[in-house]
Amino acid sequence: MNNSIVKIRTAFIIGLAMVTSMTATAGNEDRIGSAGASHMLVNPWARSVGAAGAGIANVNGLEATFMNVAGLAFTDKTQIKFNYTNWMGSADIALYSAGIAQRVSEADVIAVSIQSFGFGDIPITTVANPEGNIGVFSPRANVINLGYARTFSSSIYGGLNIKVISENMANLKASGIAIDAGIRYVTGEQDQIKFGITLRNVGPVMKFKGDGLANQVLYSETSANATLEQRSATYELPSLLAIGGSYDFILNEKNKINLAIGYVANSFSSDQYSLGLDYGMTGEGVAFNLRGGFVYEKNLFSAENRSNALIGPTAGFSVDALVGDNKNALGIEYAARFAGTFGIIHTIGATISLK
Repeated sequence: MNNSIVKIRTAFIIGLAMVTSMTATAGNEDRIGSAGASHMLVNPWARSVGAAGAGIANVNGLEATFMNVAGLAFTDKTQIKFNYTNWMGSADIALYSAGIAQRVSEADVIAVSIQSFGFGDIPITTVANPEGNIGVFSPRANVINLGYARTFSSSIYGGLNIKVISENMANLKASGIAIDAGIRYVTGEQDQIKFGITLRNVGPVMKFKGDGLANQVLYSETSANATLEQRSATYELPSLLAIGGSYDFILNEKNKINLAIGYVANSFSSDQYSLGLDYGMTGEGVAFNLRGGFVYEKNLFSAENRSNALIGPTAGFSVDALVGDNKNALGIEYAARFAGTFGIIHTIGATISLK
């Protein structure tokens, strides 16, 4: 075993110890809600959503750029994905996500993806025009991901994901950058045991800027108008540390059940525990997966103290078929998040895997 592999194994063990030691201090209730750019915590991909986001150790391909970028290394050749989510049910918020992952060598994979929130058209109101009727503005929140993953050995995989973040509303805008890093370790006679660690959304603070912070004021009846610019406070990104494990119960050549567990130590919200199941069945050129899971967080069953809608049960499925002369895989996917008073959040999309 060469020195680089030894170093990666050591890093993995140290990371595991760090996660264990942080469980007592993570999820500080005094900091809940004090971070910004919370849209970075929203998983836009249906397959991993269906299993409650527990696939920190086993999610593969483009979806890994959100869960644990190390899983990007398991992309076969080229993968293209498109997903749509009706965010918060009937709130008229659309979440679009799309991306492409490409293997560039035997060991290296790169990916580019985007997730974009559209909040619809909101009427412009002012002090002089409180009823509006003077136009609309359309707030947006975007995250562009640039991912890279590498296979270091048959057991160890690692990756890095760079995020470019932007938020804008009317005449205000904030932009920033963040980094994700992840490691996956695979073992077992049939590679059925997997462990993963990832650190996500680590970056400098963000701040809103723009003409919306400037106001015209009149100091006296004899003086001219002056521009008063307000100061905008900075806000931190919702960084987190996640660890997960999974095990494949291989029933036979065509049937498999994956059990995944995950723990997320949030810096600015309560910690979460997730459990996911994925039953996969393959046939002649067709694969079917049925998924379900559950996300637990403190005060889950208290309507008064519950601080997160994205907890509780999830479900989903996907169907993939080989099409065309080249036998490329075309799949459709669906997932549902049961978000309490917000109803059911649906995510639907398609995946194309080219040989």
